[in-house]
Amino acid sequence: MPCPGLPASPAPRLRAGILGLLAALGSLLTAAPAHAEAPGKPIVYCSEASPEGFDPGLWDSTSTNNAVRQLFQGLLGFERGGTALVPRLAERWTVSPDARVFTFELRRGVKFHHRTWFTPSREFNADDVLFTFGRFLDPAHPFNRALPGNFIYPNNLGLAKLVLKLEKLDEHTVRFTLREPNVVFLSWFAMPFAGLHSAEYAQQLLQRGEPHRLNSAPIGTGPFAFRRYDKDDVLRLEANPDYWAGPVRTPKLIFAMAREPNVRVQKLLAGECQVSSPARDIDVPVLAKRADIQLLQVQALNISYLSFNLARAPTNVRAVREALDIAIDRPALFKVLFPRGDATPAVSAFPPAIPGFDRSLRNTYDPARARRLLAEAGYPDGFALDLWALPIARPTNPNGLLLAQMIQQDWARIGVRAHIKTYEWGEYLKRANKGEHDVYMSGWSGESGDADEFLTPNLSCAANRSGVKFCNAEFERLIDTARATPDAARRAALYVEAQRIFHRERPWIPFAHSTLYLPVRADVKGFVINPNGGVEFEKVWRE
Repeated sequence: MPCPGLPASPAPRLRAGILGLLAALGSLLTAAPAHAEAPGKPIVYCSEASPEGFDPGLWDSTSTNNAVRQLFQGLLGFERGGTALVPRLAERWTVSPDARVFTFELRRGVKFHHRTWFTPSREFNADDVLFTFGRFLDPAHPFNRALPGNFIYPNNLGLAKLVLKLEKLDEHTVRFTLREPNVVFLSWFAMPFAGLHSAEYAQQLLQRGEPHRLNSAPIGTGPFAFRRYDKDDVLRLEANPDYWAGPVRTPKLIFAMAREPNVRVQKLLAGECQVSSPARDIDVPVLAKRADIQLLQVQALNISYLSFNLARAPTNVRAVREALDIAIDRPALFKVLFPRGDATPAVSAFPPAIPGFDRSLRNTYDPARARRLLAEAGYPDGFALDLWALPIARPTNPNGLLLAQMIQQDWARIGVRAHIKTYEWGEYLKRANKGEHDVYMSGWSGESGDADEFLTPNLSCAANRSGVKFCNAEFERLIDTARATPDAARRAALYVEAQRIFHRERPWIPFAHSTLYLPVRADVKGFVINPNGGVEFEKVWRE
């Protein structure tokens, strides 16, 4: 009922104004904005661990790589589900016959992410390559002076020692000249650490006195752009509307951190996440029965191992390391940890599928000989040490604490008293890199299908900066020679020789290679499992 003193309907002028405003709003709502959200449904990925940060060069863990590979791209990439190299931010490349000069022609029209905190004024060019790799090569680089960083993977590869010269030939051409031939160098440009930064963004951060934001507020060229990260909880990404390779079909990509494997399984079954990090052996039967779950499978290029601290007694003694190795009853461990039999005992530093694997190597279980070795090394009554248990589940080590407890029992039989320790994942990695351990559990996954990817980053002298890892002159000569040898048969023979030194010196106790099962809900399309288990969502969507 109309109120006294007021008209029963709006005045004609007011009505016309309202209708005009509604029409204007309607046209705005129906018009496609410059940065329209991608069509489709969001995807949630249940991750087993939090990313350590978002600067690709600073980190080398699988959980961090899975995050940064959505944001950043290298000059090259690996084909989806394989190891062949494909163009990414370089369209073409040439390699000199002596494998010393590598020239890249850069892709044009590539835009960096546009965020509220950064508006790029230009497209990707050679300056961005020079900035990204300049940090790895030059400790006196202006950004390194403002924010020194430990570039784990580049340093372990000996990148600064290898590269003689990095040149900008023009805006879209760069050239790397090496001090010595390296036939695997090209594959490094496809690895996560080689994701390319915006030099313009870095310069702005320096001018603002905020260089740390390169790691916490990342800008890349990838299919997804960073939105927000709540530490140890959730990482939020959104589709890059300017992606050079075409429209991204998933509007939002969310990484939900769920350390406990059973929690990830329950979230997947409930539809709270659509893709999960690899499933444990014991979870496979449950997932395999579900019609709404795809269980993708690959014999992964991976390994788990126990790494010795070679800078302190008693693990700096070769006989002690051998004793600890041969005291472990691997068959008993595998029955408990891998009841389905989908893992194989590791006997070398890389998987049998990789060329150059030495098939003559064998593991030994001989507690009596282990006790004799300890006595000969001056430890007839044994000793005490710390054994670090992996704090997250991996396909090659699904339960670090249980593995530690079983090894503890095996070592007790030869008089070795193992005190089990563990830490939160980020802290675990940081302390291990500082050499605070006696023995710690670790692992590695390869992307290129080459033995060098396992040997050089982990077992070369360049990887031994803290003095606690392996550095053997004979081993070093062999892997250096292999990297400079184009002949595949000769390279394989050199790797066989290197593995025999590894087996003799035992810097690791190799543990397992595993089949990898990655669960994906049935409404997820286009997902392809990679040989190392890494996840990529560029061409993935939900129906």
